[in-house]
Formats: sequence, C-alpha cells, structure tokens
Amino acid sequence: MENLTNIGVIKDILERYGFSFSKGLGQNFLINPSVCPKIAEMGNAASGWGVLEIGAGIGVLTHELAKRADKVAVVEIDGRLIPILNETLAEHDNITIINEDVMKADLAAIIRENFSGSKVAVCANLPYYITSPVIMLLLESRLPIDSITVMVQKEAGKRICAGMGTRDAGAVTAAVRYFSEPRLLFDVSRGSFMPSPNVDSCVIRLDVRREPPVSVNDEKFFFRTVRGAFSQRRKNLANSLSASLGIPKNDVSEAIKQTGLSMNIRPEQLSLDEFAALADALLIYCR
Repeated sequence: MENLTNIGVIKDILERYGFSFSKGLGQNFLINPSVCPKIAEMGNAASGWGVLEIGAGIGVLTHELAKRADKVAVVEIDGRLIPILNETLAEHDNITIINEDVMKADLAAIIRENFSGSKVAVCANLPYYITSPVIMLLLESRLPIDSITVMVQKEAGKRICAGMGTRDAGAVTAAVRYFSEPRLLFDVSRGSFMPSPNVDSCVIRLDVRREPPVSVNDEKFFFRTVRGAFSQRRKNLANSLSASLGIPKNDVSEAIKQTGLSMNIRPEQLSLDEFAALADALLIYCR
C-alpha cells in the first residue's frame, strides 16, 4: 500500500482498526515520505540481502525494505498492529511478521529460518526507551548480521557514534565500537513523526566487526571495567573503578600506573586500547 506516510491515510487505517498509540511502547509513526527510502537504501536493503526489522508500526519502513531486499522478517511486539500490517503490506509476498518481544525472541532462529544463504541487515525505528538494550542485545548475541541501521534519539546517536577519547564518549560508545564501526547517517526532525516526540532523531548504522579491534583476557571483565569507569563521571578514574569494582583504591592506582595512564585521567579520555590494557591490569585483583 502506497501513501503510508499520508496523515489522512494513517488516520483512516487506525480508526478502522480502533488503534490508539501506546506511550508505554514509545510509538511514533513516520510521516516524512523521504526518510524510509533513505533508511532502506543506506541500511543494505538490496538484492542478495535479508532484512530483520524491529518494530513495524503500520509498515512504512517495511514496505520500502520489501521492495529492495530478498526477504524481510519483522518482529513486532504490539499484537494490535498485526491485522493492520496484513492489510498495508498485502502486496508483498516476501515478508514474515512475527508477533513477539524482540528482547525475548529467539533471533538466531528467526535469522536461520528466514535468511539462509543471505547477508543479513537489521533496520529499525527504535522507541527511545529501549535503544541501548536492543542494540547491545544484537551485538552481544553475536548474531550472523552484517549491519544495524536504526533511528534513535539524536543525543543517543551522538553518544553511540562518538569517538573514544571525546567528551561525548561513554560506556555504550566503547561497547558499540568493540563490536562494530558506527557512523551517523542523517538527522530526522521531530516533525517527521505522528505523534511528534519532544526531541529530534537521527539514523545511525553499525557495521558489525568480524573480530574486536582490541584483545582482552576476559571480555566480561572488560565490560565491567568500562561500565564501572563511567558509572561516576564526576570522579576521577581511580575513584570510579574502586567503588564500582570493589577493588581497593591503592590497587586500582597501581593498575593505572602499570598501564601508563595519568592518575588524573577521566574515563572519557581513554581509548579502547587503553581500556583493554587497564582491564587486563585490574583483572589480577579480582581473582
């Protein structure tokens, strides 16, 4: 169905099905006709590719993905949208709609059953409240996916795509860069949605790495160290890590010295390599 970004068409569909927006699910449907084609084009929806979409809304992005990719599998948590999607996407025979919570779904099985032999991309217009959990689920699960292209809150996108060692860097920055190469694609104004959110958005793409850019002795402890370092940003690194990891400050200070870092350094100043070296130096105090 065309014209899915037309407000009149959207209202007619929603009224016929008695649908009302859920604040709890963070639902904001795209009404800017130029956005979804760009996401599809820049998000690897193409011949030879399968696309896993998270959250379909009324199918605006799904429609664009299905026109370009070999196959689209949609995971949509809101059961009220399933009959709407069956109508709006009726012209496509390469779409599978799965009514599940993405945080609980067996994504590996969904990918295996739908995209055998294809490269796999993920595309999504994510609710703001679940952006980081979904992205980290996709990355940490080490699913057989090549890229993740998502619409996120502009400030969140800025943090996710920040360079290590910059003011905007945080724990999610380090984690995302460990698993992928992120980049900001384009901004999307708040007026592009119905209902309109209170903030602007952006679209980012994460190209998934086959291997991490740094080597660590204990991956789980590495991420504990990163999260701990950023848990109290106003404190210096030694104080933050001592409090979060439960390691005496003297031992943390010794590990920082061994890594060749300044005692006054703050977590946002560290590179990924320095975090890796620091985590390895701290690991001996946790055994």
